[in-house]
Amino acid sequence: MLVRTLEAGNIRLAVSMAGDPGRPALILLHGWPHSRKIYDGVIDELGARYFTLAFDLPEIGESRGTPPSTEKKVLADIVISAAEALGAKSIVVAGFDVGGMIAFAAARHHGDRIVGAVPMNTVIPGLHPWTKIVANPDIWHFAFHAVPELPELLVTGHQRAYFDFFFNLLAGHPDALTNEMRETFAEAYSRPEALKTGFDWYRAFKEDAKVNAVPARIEVPILYIRGDADFGSIDDYLEGLRLSGAKDLQGRVIANCGEFLPIEAPAEFVKALVEFAPR
Repeated sequence: MLVRTLEAGNIRLAVSMAGDPGRPALILLHGWPHSRKIYDGVIDELGARYFTLAFDLPEIGESRGTPPSTEKKVLADIVISAAEALGAKSIVVAGFDVGGMIAFAAARHHGDRIVGAVPMNTVIPGLHPWTKIVANPDIWHFAFHAVPELPELLVTGHQRAYFDFFFNLLAGHPDALTNEMRETFAEAYSRPEALKTGFDWYRAFKEDAKVNAVPARIEVPILYIRGDADFGSIDDYLEGLRLSGAKDLQGRVIANCGEFLPIEAPAEFVKALVEFAPR
């Protein structure tokens, strides 16, 4: 694995890279509150088959520079453009949590630039079962994170404790997220700009949902993956994707696993991507 930074206008993206740039490319995207380092344990294995790129999203971790918007179609453009600048071709975009929302946006809005998308363990704003999810009191943080300024005020200085709540809630195996990993993720959001940007992802959900609620013809193959310990049935999420206009859709459940697939079930995670992505 190599680590480098890539300048893109006023944004500097940190990226972990593995594999031959001549091979088909695989973009790996983290969500909240994680960084690209969630893929450290799988990137070299994937790099044996693909030109694999794990990005820190703008302002998170070692990336710097505020994106023009935190709408997921804009973030998808930023990471695809960065990958293209590195020579990536035949690109598959994969991500979980907010990264999965960006992977879907890549398929919907940038389908001519990629050959596949893999949203994982996420609900797509505006797609079924979105209204059920945001109305669920157990998913209270969607509304809280969207409040201007208040989350930053309350979470600053308490990132590790706050994030631990979600790691323990959403993991099928919380002990898979080691103390070192948890510290790394807390550090990735230690800067005020990083913490604000993470919450801004949620503040953009309303606009994301408005766009996604209008069906579009999505020709890019999509694989939706869900850990069986995560909330809800995969069938609901697949129905939402079909109704959104996805024409080539597969679903896959990874057993005995929660939200953090590359950490909780690395072998199954790699297998799912290898069986879907072109080689």
